[in-house]
Amino acid sequence: MQQALIGIIGGSGLYQMEALQNAQEHALETPYGKPSEVIVTGLVHDVPVAFLARHGRGHRLIPSEVPYRANIHAMKQLGVRYLISMSAVGSLKEEMKPLDMVLPGQFIDLTKRRDSTFFGDGAVAHVSMAQPVCPNVADALARAAEQVSTIDPITLHRGGTYVCIEGPQFSTQAESHWYRNMGASVIGMTNMPEAKLAREAQIAYATLAMVTDFDCWHPHEEHVTANLAIANLMKNAERAQRIATAVIRIIGKERPTSIAHNALANGLVTQPSDMTPETRHRLNKIISAEK
Repeated sequence: MQQALIGIIGGSGLYQMEALQNAQEHALETPYGKPSEVIVTGLVHDVPVAFLARHGRGHRLIPSEVPYRANIHAMKQLGVRYLISMSAVGSLKEEMKPLDMVLPGQFIDLTKRRDSTFFGDGAVAHVSMAQPVCPNVADALARAAEQVSTIDPITLHRGGTYVCIEGPQFSTQAESHWYRNMGASVIGMTNMPEAKLAREAQIAYATLAMVTDFDCWHPHEEHVTANLAIANLMKNAERAQRIATAVIRIIGKERPTSIAHNALANGLVTQPSDMTPETRHRLNKIISAEK
């Protein structure tokens, strides 16, 4: 099976990666079921890459239906060590305007219905989520955005907090103001438990969040609708493709170290020798030592 160094997960409106060469489709099976869609591998700047449409082609899956464990496990099966999430978000801050881009450094998880760990059922691990985003991958994304901005100006905000809600409904105004009072910067529906699972899988993770709206808190701006969000995301789609291509070149050349790559060194409580054969088999790809 063709292996990949970098994984790209495309969110709403980003269902393919145009720069992939020698593309091959993989219909993978995992201990947690099938991923959202076939994963497409190929080369970008001679760097092996895997692309997955988070919601499936044609956008068939609501956020609660996305098979997050299967998606991350499939990326791990393909050898992915760096994972870039492309995500549509609403802004909770005046200065983060529609069509801006944000590199969040923190998350608040308010999801309710999602399996958020590979562990349990005979194995225990507690990974650190103090720094849920790999700073080196986020820095590579920032530099990629700066490169693209020289020909197509981008307003990029570094840092901030992404609050993840269950959805698929958008927020009430009371909720939107609550999230702002929490100190959150942007709001979305998909980066949790994605970031948690990437950390358990020892994959370095970062998000390129594309602002589509002001949620519903802003007194003078249109309240978010699906049509508004998708329309603004499509305006940013070409820039997102260019940023992805640029960050692949940077990471492929530098292959930065990451706090994520050894997340289980101090996080795995149940040693493999104490697991049943079935549990070891299920977790084999997740707990295998990074090279």
